[in-house]
Amino acid sequence: MELVTPGFGLLFWMVLSFTTVFILLKKYAWGPILTMIKEREDTIEKALLSAEKAKAEMAALTSTNEKLLQEARNERDKMLKEAAATKDAIINEARAKASEEATRIITKGREEIKNDKMAAIVELKNQVGSLSLEIAEKLLKKQLDNQDAQKDLVNRELENIKLN
Repeated sequence: MELVTPGFGLLFWMVLSFTTVFILLKKYAWGPILTMIKEREDTIEKALLSAEKAKAEMAALTSTNEKLLQEARNERDKMLKEAAATKDAIINEARAKASEEATRIITKGREEIKNDKMAAIVELKNQVGSLSLEIAEKLLKKQLDNQDAQKDLVNRELENIKLN
């Protein structure tokens, strides 16, 4: 039983050494240890606060970046729509001008063709008229060489005039 219950001397020296070590630790070690622990705790808390602040700033920057990105997309879409509208307007205007020009050219061509046709008809009539006169003149000269033929022609023409 002696092993289970310590003696008074052993107990005294154990308490005395524990108290001495405790006082020495309290005086020289616990102060600096507790100060270092407090400083470490403050540093960790500052780092956590700084991390929270950085996280909030990142969230704000991310939100701002998303807004800017959305605005840029909207502006790009707006510019693309305006460009498409301008392109369509230019194409439609060019088509209208081309159509007007084609109509004008066709009309001018038709007028030129009509004028050329009329000039050709007039020239043809003049040539036909002059040829007819030449033929008639030659025929009349040939037929009027004879006196009887002249009288016969005059009588026929008088009969035609009376009938008409």
